[in-house]
Amino acid sequence: MNERCQGLGHVAVYTRDIEESITFYEKLGGSVKDRGGVPTPEGEKKLALVSFGGITLELIQSPGAMPMGEGNVPHFAILVDDLDAAAVAVRAAGVQFLTPEKKVLPDLFGGLQNWFFAGPSGEQIELLQML
Repeated sequence: MNERCQGLGHVAVYTRDIEESITFYEKLGGSVKDRGGVPTPEGEKKLALVSFGGITLELIQSPGAMPMGEGNVPHFAILVDDLDAAAVAVRAAGVQFLTPEKKVLPDLFGGLQNWFFAGPSGEQIELLQML
């Protein structure tokens, strides 16, 4: 899979109030790259991509209780140039994906497709291809 990697796609951060978080990162020099939402059974999950300090943060406001667990960073994303080829390499390494099919979101952040798998300590890793 190494030859498919293009770098860190983003770091996802849960937030209680997405507008408050955007304002905070803008005050520190960040800028909003894109905004969107994903429907869930509880309501819309609000999302924003914020460029900050040379990385991209994906701010996430859940419609219900914020799943914090050990902290507020639910996953990290590896940006790839070909999701299907990267998935073949991940499977060849004996890793199982958390869902049977990739997710294609053509209207979110200009279009993307992704697939999640877990590391040995339960950390979630997203393979991310921007469309």
